[in-house]
Amino acid sequence: MIQKVLAFAQQHQLFTPDHQIIAAVSGGIDSVVLCDLLAELNLKFAIAHANFGLRGEESDADELFVKKLAKKYNVPVYTEHFNTKAFATQEKISTQMAARTLRYTWFENLRQQLSYDSIAVAHHQSDTVETILLNLTRGTGLPGLHGIAPKNGNIIRPLLCLRKDDIYDYVTSKQLIWREDSSNETTLYQRNKIRHEVIPVLKQLNPNLEQTVQQTAAKISAAEILVNEYVQRVREQVLRLENGITYLDIAGLPQSAALPLVLFELLQFYGFTFEVTQSIIVALEGESGKLFESATHTLAKDREQLVITAKNLQAFGSYEILPEQTELQVPDLQLSLKHLSAANYKINTGKKVAALDSGLLQFPLKIRTWKEGDWFVPLGMNGKKKISDFLIDEKVPVNLKDRVKVLTSGNSIVWVMGYRLDTRFKITDKTEQVLEMKMQ
Repeated sequence: MIQKVLAFAQQHQLFTPDHQIIAAVSGGIDSVVLCDLLAELNLKFAIAHANFGLRGEESDADELFVKKLAKKYNVPVYTEHFNTKAFATQEKISTQMAARTLRYTWFENLRQQLSYDSIAVAHHQSDTVETILLNLTRGTGLPGLHGIAPKNGNIIRPLLCLRKDDIYDYVTSKQLIWREDSSNETTLYQRNKIRHEVIPVLKQLNPNLEQTVQQTAAKISAAEILVNEYVQRVREQVLRLENGITYLDIAGLPQSAALPLVLFELLQFYGFTFEVTQSIIVALEGESGKLFESATHTLAKDREQLVITAKNLQAFGSYEILPEQTELQVPDLQLSLKHLSAANYKINTGKKVAALDSGLLQFPLKIRTWKEGDWFVPLGMNGKKKISDFLIDEKVPVNLKDRVKVLTSGNSIVWVMGYRLDTRFKITDKTEQVLEMKMQ
């Protein structure tokens, strides 16, 4: 099976021997097989595990299992906790869609931060069948009918050449251990209902269902190439990017029956559905100021153009800082870091500078948006204080409070960034090494 995966990867140019890969690992059977195959192929990889906090102790046990798996393969492991339900409620989307949006956003941020080449996920042929059937029930375009692509941007899927039975055979032969997600058995979720109730019936009609669907998906992919070539020509004429904001020239859109499909193809990258696209078309002839939102972006009709801006998802996740890191550059924050000797170090008292005792820090450090219940011991005080009360004392405007970020070490807040250090991490006469952080 290793050779089958290698041949598939070479056919679709998924990776080369010197590629550095982030493996998305839940701890389930598919992702465990993905890890083992990457190790067997002697590829350099790290493990990324998203803890969505949806199954309580079971979610935490999954995370612990994945960390032990990383030790087995002697590879780095990165974990992230998300407030998935809060994000789903805010965006009025399903919990599963919220989890997908949060994890793929985090995977890409992590890939850029680590300068890795690709993100490997463990989809296989049975997932392709489920995805196509699910898309059909919801309504879909050409992309939804070709199922799951072997490669999509920085996302690669080396296991798409395998059936679920192949994966079971592999773990049996290798005697691999995995975690079983109890939610996979319930038919409350649409995908599970298709998996457990619909596909078995279809396989009675066609035992080779996976291969048949895969062949049909390949034909649809070829047709999609023709459509994409036309859409790309339109994209080059109507879209421009300035300072992280996308502008779409309405006058350059085709004035034909193809408009709904073309505009959908242009906007789906930003998370807009076909239904929303149809509403946007209605608004093209209307007054300026009409707003539309997806889970990740906001679109506004502004005179003769559409203006698309990205939402900030960091309120639901975080950035990591590694020991050797010297800078962090993300859309809403630029940070420089220096490791200095404490001897003759002169403290900068500016609010946008933090001078910390390196010996007291636990890496990786994390930067996240503050949340209710957070507390720290402000520099100059002896007792702890809730950050919500601290921001009131600092007279931070209500509409700016949700932009305030905190730097954490382990479970402790080190710095309310741009405002005050925690006195527990200040440098003293016992400090040997200083970590100096500057906000740009």
